Amino acid sequence: MNIYQKIVNQKIKTLTVEELLTYSKKYDISLTRPQAQKAVKYLKSKANTKIDIFNDEERKKILKEIAVVTSPEVARQLNSLFNEFTK
Repeated sequence: MNIYQKIVNQKIKTLTVEELLTYSKKYDISLTRPQAQKAVKYLKSKANTKIDIFNDEERKKILKEIAVVTSPEVARQLNSLFNEFTK
């Protein structure tokens, strides 16, 4: 994993609700504050575990878990955002 990937993965684990909403607006992704709160709460719960959104299998696993705590639509929207970060 290169330094860019480490930085992005660390940022994912430390995202705030405000940052997530800012990114969603920047990349034209529809996300409400309650949806962002649930997603951020989930990501913060994984702060002590390895998150690698550059690994397709790992990202799918994370998104499936986010779909359970939020909704499949929110998981799809976050996948779009993760795709922007991993370009």
